[in-house]
Amino acid sequence: MFGCAEHWFGKRFAPALTAFLAERDDPGEIARHERMDRDTIERLYGARREADSHASVRDDASDPLVDAPHASHAPVRADVRTSTTPSVPLGRVHVVESNRDTVALGVFDPARPPVATIDSGDVVRYTNTWTHFLNVLQPGVPIEELAKLRRANRGRGVHSIIGPVVVRDAKPGDLLEIRFLELRTIDFGANFHNSGDLRTGSLPDEFPNGHIRYFDLDAADGYVSFAPHIKLEMRPFQGTFGVAAPGGIAVSSVAPGQHAGNIDVKELTAGSTLFVPVWNDGGLIYTGDSHALQGDGEVNITALETAMEEVRVQIILHERANYDWPMIETATHWLMLGTSESLNEALRISLRNTISFLAKQAHLTRDEAYSLASLAVDFRVSQMVDVANGIHAMIPKSIFAADFRKTMRIVP
Repeated sequence: MFGCAEHWFGKRFAPALTAFLAERDDPGEIARHERMDRDTIERLYGARREADSHASVRDDASDPLVDAPHASHAPVRADVRTSTTPSVPLGRVHVVESNRDTVALGVFDPARPPVATIDSGDVVRYTNTWTHFLNVLQPGVPIEELAKLRRANRGRGVHSIIGPVVVRDAKPGDLLEIRFLELRTIDFGANFHNSGDLRTGSLPDEFPNGHIRYFDLDAADGYVSFAPHIKLEMRPFQGTFGVAAPGGIAVSSVAPGQHAGNIDVKELTAGSTLFVPVWNDGGLIYTGDSHALQGDGEVNITALETAMEEVRVQIILHERANYDWPMIETATHWLMLGTSESLNEALRISLRNTISFLAKQAHLTRDEAYSLASLAVDFRVSQMVDVANGIHAMIPKSIFAADFRKTMRIVP
C-alpha cells in the first residue's frame, strides 16, 4: 500500500460486479451461468450510479442490483464464486461517499461519529474513495512532497480511512462476514518507495533516494503497462479493511492485527469473503488503502496504490462465533491469517489458526492437522512492511472430497 509501513511507528480490471438482476424469477438460474451480460448489468447499474453522484451518506432501498430477495452472488467474472457460508438475502443499501465528514487520515478512531448504521445482511457502497493523504496523491505529485506529509503526520498512517460503520447488535465475541461484491478503481495509480532516512520498505539502506511512478489504469484493457515488454494484470482489492481494535482505542492504520485492518492480502478481490472478529459494540468497520494489484510481500512498501470509484460489500453478523483472528475465503482456498512484528511468530500464529480450522472442519486430530498443514498448505508472506508482518495460510479446497467440502464452513 502507499506508504504503509513506518518503522518509526512502535483484470482482469473489468468490473467484477455482483450480477444478479431483479427481474429474474429464478435466482438459481443466474448462479448456474458462468458469465452474465455485462451490457445489461452496466445499463441497470449506470442509472443508479448517476443518481448517487451527489450523495454523501444515505440509505438506498431500491437498488436494482440488490433488491432481489434471494439473489445469488454470481459475479461477471467466470473465476469468481460464492463462499461456502450460507447465502443471506441482501438488505438495505447504504451509500458512503468520501468527504471530510466520513474520512480520517491514517487512524481507526472509534470516537468518530458513525458514517452509517446498518443491519446484518445490508450492503455498503463506498463511492468515490480517496487516495492517500486525504486525496493528495495525484499524478505529478513528487515523492518529496509525500515525504514531507509523512514526516508531518507521525503516529498515524497515510491512508484515507472511511468509517466507522456501525453494525447494529454486534457484540464482542461475534464475527463479521464481509462479502466483496464489487471493486472498481479510478483511472490512475502509483507505486513508490521512500527515501532511506524514513526507514520504510524492506531495503531502506540500499535505496537512499525516494522514487515514485504513476500508471494509467485502463478498464478496457485490464492490464498495466510496466515496460514495453512487461504487462501486469489488474486485480483490485482493499489493502485495509477491518474493525475497531481491542480495547476500543484509536490505533494507526499502519499495523494490522486481530482487528484485520492493513492486512494487504491480494486474494481479497471481488467474490472473496473476509471474516473479522468483533472487539467492540457495533463492530465499527473501517476501510481504505485501495490497490489495483500487488505482489505477495509488498516489498518496496507500496502496491499499485489507487482509489475506488466503488467498493460494494455485504456485511453479515454471526453471533457468538468466538474466533480470535481474521480469516478469508475465496473460490479455491480458505486463508488463515497471522500478524506479528516477528515474521516467524506471524507464521506460527497462522499455523495455529490453520491447525484449529483443520481439526474442527476436517474432523482431524491436532497431530493429523499439523501433518496436513505441512503437506498441503502454502504459507505466504502477505506483507513485511507494516510494522506487524503478515502471513496467510492457503488451505486448498480441492484436497477435500466434494461432498465433504460442502460441510466445511467457517460459520454454520
